[in-house]
Amino acid sequence: MTATAPRFGSAPLVRLLLVATVLLGTVFTVLSGTASAHAALTGSTPEDGAVVATAPKDISLTFSEQIAMGDNSIRVLDPDNKRADTGKIRDLSSGGTVAYGIGLHAGLPDGTYIVAWQAVSADSHPISGAFTFSIGAPSKTTAAVPSEEAGGGLVGTLYDIARYISYAGFILLIGGAAFILGCWPRGASVRPLQRLVVQGWLTLTAATLVLLLLRSPYTGSGKLGDAFDLGGLQDVLATKTGAALVSRLLLLGAAALFVAVLFGAYAKRETPQDGEENEEQNKERKDLTFGLAVGGAVVAAGIAGTWALAEHASTGIQTGLAMPVDVLHLLAVATWLGGLTALLVALYRAPSLDNAAVRRFSRVAFVSVVVLAATGLYQSWRQVGSWSALWGTSYGQLLLVKVGLVAVLVGIAWFSRRWTGRLEQRAEAEAEAEAGAGAGAEAGAEAATGSETGEETETAAATTVVGDRTVVADSERATQLARQRAALATARQKRIRDADPGRIGLRRSVLAEAGVAVVLLAVTTVLTSTEPGRTAEQEAGATGGTAAATAPATEGPLALTLPFDTGGENGKGTVRLTLDLGRSGANAMHIYVDGPDGQPLDVPEVKAAFTLTAQKIGPLPIVPEHFAPGHWSADAVQIPMPGEWQLQLTIRTSDIDQTTVDKNVKIG
Repeated sequence: MTATAPRFGSAPLVRLLLVATVLLGTVFTVLSGTASAHAALTGSTPEDGAVVATAPKDISLTFSEQIAMGDNSIRVLDPDNKRADTGKIRDLSSGGTVAYGIGLHAGLPDGTYIVAWQAVSADSHPISGAFTFSIGAPSKTTAAVPSEEAGGGLVGTLYDIARYISYAGFILLIGGAAFILGCWPRGASVRPLQRLVVQGWLTLTAATLVLLLLRSPYTGSGKLGDAFDLGGLQDVLATKTGAALVSRLLLLGAAALFVAVLFGAYAKRETPQDGEENEEQNKERKDLTFGLAVGGAVVAAGIAGTWALAEHASTGIQTGLAMPVDVLHLLAVATWLGGLTALLVALYRAPSLDNAAVRRFSRVAFVSVVVLAATGLYQSWRQVGSWSALWGTSYGQLLLVKVGLVAVLVGIAWFSRRWTGRLEQRAEAEAEAEAGAGAGAEAGAEAATGSETGEETETAAATTVVGDRTVVADSERATQLARQRAALATARQKRIRDADPGRIGLRRSVLAEAGVAVVLLAVTTVLTSTEPGRTAEQEAGATGGTAAATAPATEGPLALTLPFDTGGENGKGTVRLTLDLGRSGANAMHIYVDGPDGQPLDVPEVKAAFTLTAQKIGPLPIVPEHFAPGHWSADAVQIPMPGEWQLQLTIRTSDIDQTTVDKNVKIG
């Protein structure tokens, strides 16, 4: 039994689905922001915020995993925003520790220095950061910490969109071809399915080329114009990610040959022109199907491997197992979601669709979901590592959203299987009815043999003798009537099938599955560019405060009032301190000393110091300048990172009388 699919209204639905795919992909990539760091800065010498007595000879940075650095990946800026480093980066890695260093010029003056670094994580994502240290004492600085993370801006957004589109193209290409070969071989001659697979190939190829061009500015300058820099492109080709993208393009060339055979020789053998095929033709068709299945599986696994080679699976623990598992995961996703899209197109655009094809896809989808669940469970354990990371990191939260969407998708698929079961029952009933009708027709044919003489008489009456030729009268009219009767029968059959509630329900449930799949693909794309929970927890717990430095800042300046008593004459009063902006970075500090009467008290000396005990930073001494009676101020007070800081205020009221008051303050 076949199902005739309606053409009316199908194009708007397909266009709506494609538009939703693009819009949701754009929204999710924009909301995802820049790609989060997948390697972490776990330490530095000097440490972030440290105050050293003499200038060090070099700066060293330690990371949680392997990274790639360029010639200008580490920059040290002095208080006047000039380069204080020699520009020569050295690899200091040893014994499993990943570290890089850069030398400093001799004779550096006292003051606050900024170390800005940028690299490419082993899973292909750019990472960057900055920290400060001071020689002698903190000072005012004109150097600015880079505000934009690597992989951000317009280039980062375009790169993320291209990644989403490449995933979509992969799913359409692999899933559509698998649906034709495994579920509905006659679909190879159906134009809408041909267009679907070809569009998947074109989409994946174009997106891969865009990723290759954007790779250099994505990990480097961030300028869109550098996408056509041949020097930058040459540098990209020498990296692991560049090799993966070029390999994907080569494999897509093999995929083009596969598609040509699938819709050429294979489609012709699946729809023989002579009505029936002999045993030799049947054997050739099976051999061609087997060859396409094996070759297609190899090419599909190779394309999936280009992602596994350059992203999460290639770093961290158990990479030897994680990479093949990631390939299986991607193939399962493509087979399920791509096949679902092909089924949707067939239901709405194909002239007919066998119920057997729907049943086959239902079984294939079930196996794909099982593989997806098993591989996804392993990947989740490998990337998250703990329950706290599952709930407390962005990666874990996105993973929970993905699991929820998969659960919704499986729930909708359950309804689709129910509609498929109803179609099977109806098909069996119609088959029995057709068998009964066939028996009746055979009996009628036997009865009709007794009237052959009468029919011959009618046929003779419908002929005319012209000279020595006999011509059948109104032959053109008879042909037209036969075509009309066939068209009416086809239209009637179409109306009956379109009115079948089972087919209507199946189309709606498959359309709902496709809509959820679009959102699921967007979440998956964001997930692949988000720092794994295991790494995020390691980074948060690492000494050096790299993770803490990205914590959100609190709003408003810091203001507090503390009483003091030095024990000497005129030794009592209150000290008021304000810290603009009240967050990490450069702040302006003002200290006001008042006597017991509330009037300004001009004391000989006031000093302050900040200590971040949790990160073993400080004390950071601050010596404000005397600005007015009872008023001291200090510009550009550097607070390296947010946290719970201990403030120590020392007030000296005479040569021998002084006191220090402590206060814990939260600086955002």
